[in-house]
Amino acid sequence: QVKLVESGGGLVQTGGSLKLSCAASGGTFNNYAVGWFRRAPGKERQFIAAINWSRGNTYYGDSMKGRSTISRDNAMSTVVLYLDNLKPEDTDVYYCGADVSGSVVFMGLESQEPDYWGQGTQVTVSS
Repeated sequence: QVKLVESGGGLVQTGGSLKLSCAASGGTFNNYAVGWFRRAPGKERQFIAAINWSRGNTYYGDSMKGRSTISRDNAMSTVVLYLDNLKPEDTDVYYCGADVSGSVVFMGLESQEPDYWGQGTQVTVSS
């Protein structure tokens, strides 16, 4: 069974940086798309970025474009999201999701739901 586990969240000051990791297990992830999202309670989720596990092509949403970088470590079965210049309004729970379609653009569509989700990691940015 596919399992995604996020880590790396925490408390950071305005202007700081974080490295979030999404560790994947329980499957063969060749050609999966893995994406990062954020969501505050009671609000719609926002797409941040996605990467194709095998090809490495990436796609970024508008929510954190220019302040986020996604990459993957195939040997470690991990997808990493680097967040820079964080602001208090970036305080959210950050989730990773994986989809068998492999389409990074699909991951950015609000109407679509990835096949697998992690439990999320809390990011809090203090002012």
